[in-house]
Amino acid sequence: MFEKKSIQAISEALSSRKKIVITTHARPDGDAMGSSLGLYNVLLKLGHEVTVVIPTPFDHFLGWMHGADLALVGSHRIKKARKAVMDAEIIFCLDFGATQRVDTLEKYLINSPALKIMIDHHIDPEPWPHILVHSTRASSTCELVFKVVVDLGWRHLIGKNEASCLYTGIMTDTGSFRFSNTTPEVHRIVAELLEEGIDVGRIHNLVFDNFSEQRTRFIGYVLYQKLNVLPELHTSYFTITQDELLQFNIRGGDTEGLVNYNLSIRGINFGVLIIDRGDKVKLSFRSIGSFPCNEFAAHFNGGGHHNASGGFSLDSLEETEKKFLSLLEQYKDKLSYQDI
Repeated sequence: MFEKKSIQAISEALSSRKKIVITTHARPDGDAMGSSLGLYNVLLKLGHEVTVVIPTPFDHFLGWMHGADLALVGSHRIKKARKAVMDAEIIFCLDFGATQRVDTLEKYLINSPALKIMIDHHIDPEPWPHILVHSTRASSTCELVFKVVVDLGWRHLIGKNEASCLYTGIMTDTGSFRFSNTTPEVHRIVAELLEEGIDVGRIHNLVFDNFSEQRTRFIGYVLYQKLNVLPELHTSYFTITQDELLQFNIRGGDTEGLVNYNLSIRGINFGVLIIDRGDKVKLSFRSIGSFPCNEFAAHFNGGGHHNASGGFSLDSLEETEKKFLSLLEQYKDKLSYQDI
């Protein structure tokens, strides 16, 4: 699967007890948390001293995973998080390819004398890690972590806790196994994880059916009041203001999955969520079929996967929406397709 020299280098690095930090990107999603905690629990079984350092808080619906309660949140425990990064002998960098993704921990990650090992599936990773395990063909970083653990000869260390974490990341990054990155290999890996006795119904409910009443009312409001459908461009989108977020007491994770509602409309190939977060306007892009979300996201300082990407704008919400609409016209031909 991977270059033998990368796996051999990781094996040699972990051949004796080490002080290890596992970190991931700010505002971590299911894949970021699942891969971090899945690897964390494996390394603990090997006798290493391991700390998971998360730059910013993770959403409540990911807090059930084994070890989540012990993770250091950098924005809350700044001194401890920075010290852990600087004192580490090895740092695993999971689910991100650019150092800016770790927010205020960036300079500490760069300056840490630790051996840095990146495991990631996003396009165009930066060349800073000492060891790189990378594949854009993988559905998720959790898929890559599973394969690394297997290649290192540690498959027997993946039990129910580890399997639940890794399954979560694969499930979320494949859109519950409906995105085009759901390969036969993904199902083979999931079959192995199921053999560890994980409860897939419970995991799905914890991740997708674990929100507040206010969030449910917010979803209803957005669908009724904020839906914009452009049938001639096969596009649907939402714009959400800061005042609307405050009105419903919406937190970061409460908008998770909202963009996908656009794609439930017949004839829509491209769905977009545009949210004014105050310091910047965040954009989420989702598509079905051949439309390249990552290419479109590049116009908004972003990128990601072919069918799922994100970006941001420093312009106002109104100006960002105008730019988005003008760009749509340029992509009209690429949006006009039919999936069979």
